Amino acid sequence: MNILYAIQGTGNGHLSRAVDIIPELKKYGTLDLFVSGAQAEVKLPYPVKYKSKGLSFYFGKTGGINFLKTFQKNSSKDVIREIKNFPVEKYDLVVNDFEPISAWAARKKEIPIISLSHQSALLSDKAPRPRIIDPFGEWILRNYAPVKKYVGFHFEEYDKNIFTPVIRSAIREAKVSNKGHYTVYLPAYDDKKLVQRLMKGPKVRWHIFSKHTKTAYHVGRISVYPVSGVDFVESIVTSAGVLCGAGFETPAEVLHMNKKLLVVPMKSQYEQHCNAAALRKLGVPVLKKVKKKSIKKITKWIEAAKPLDISFPDVTADAVEKMMGKFEK
Repeated sequence: MNILYAIQGTGNGHLSRAVDIIPELKKYGTLDLFVSGAQAEVKLPYPVKYKSKGLSFYFGKTGGINFLKTFQKNSSKDVIREIKNFPVEKYDLVVNDFEPISAWAARKKEIPIISLSHQSALLSDKAPRPRIIDPFGEWILRNYAPVKKYVGFHFEEYDKNIFTPVIRSAIREAKVSNKGHYTVYLPAYDDKKLVQRLMKGPKVRWHIFSKHTKTAYHVGRISVYPVSGVDFVESIVTSAGVLCGAGFETPAEVLHMNKKLLVVPMKSQYEQHCNAAALRKLGVPVLKKVKKKSIKKITKWIEAAKPLDISFPDVTADAVEKMMGKFEK
């Protein structure tokens, strides 16, 4: 069987999860990889046959997406041409992790496609939603990379097609410790603004990982680093807690390592607000944004919050097996 695994390359989470999923998919046939999107620092330790800019969202510096840059960097003509020309007909099955080019190409050419992603878990009405539903956000979840069959990942098994998170081997096998610092990963915030805010907070050490700097620098007890997979993993594994966006993979890994977690959902990113709703139900504190008034809540989190004692079983093989069962049906 010829299988195409198409992975969203905007952000690091999809690629991090793919590292563990790829060996499982290879058990079922010949596997080719397609990565589309920008803004990811994680590199796959496997050859990637197809690459594309795809439809990428670009992070801003004030807590949300930079829509102007996103519009400027994405060409609708290029995307339409790629969808038309992408050779999905070479494959018996497309496994899709929220990747739009292959999803639309498979739909147009009637090639079997199954989603294996966190976003597909949000296709279930049983997955948590924020108090205010965003109709456009719901539309994006269903139409950005459209599929009819799916197996999803979420913080809990909310539905029959939903598994708990894939925790990559680098985290499962890590020697977890607590060296007292707090790790920050908020890619939609300017690191200089974060330094200004956190300098006024508790007297603890901070490691800020930023997409907006290319060189490391230090301001008092705050260290700022460019995003690096190895350095980031080392920081969170040895941290006392993590302040991050309400994405999926990083919060899941932090919970699995029994670290304190505080999340800030990105503005105008509906999926993150859905994730924040799910995390809040688990007992994770949620911060609307990082501003001057936020320091009191951050201080309270550092002084009073406790880890939630959550661990996730290794479900990678089971999720892939269930997905392949859907294909065979």
